[in-house]
Amino acid sequence: MKKIKKGDDVVVRTGKDKGKSGRVAQVLKNSKVLIEGINKVFKTQKPNPNTGESGGIISKEMPVDISNVGIYNPVTKKADRVGIRILEDGTKARYFKSTNELVDL
Repeated sequence: MKKIKKGDDVVVRTGKDKGKSGRVAQVLKNSKVLIEGINKVFKTQKPNPNTGESGGIISKEMPVDISNVGIYNPVTKKADRVGIRILEDGTKARYFKSTNELVDL
């Protein structure tokens, strides 16, 4: 079970976007995550008349390493570490390490 999933609200802990929050758009295989509105870069793109793409400067989101983000805890209103525990019925669940409350309610 992964500690950070698609759709989680996360806060960036380090880097140029430290302190910013967003929603996870995609979890990549190489332990990186794409966060909506975070780590934007500008890229120049050549026009391609065959596909109808216009050229110019476009902005896109680049991946952030999964170790540099933490899940937003609404109780403490900060980024928090997450652990995995096995419940009584045998299923796995994520919980916040600071408050011992389940992430997925």
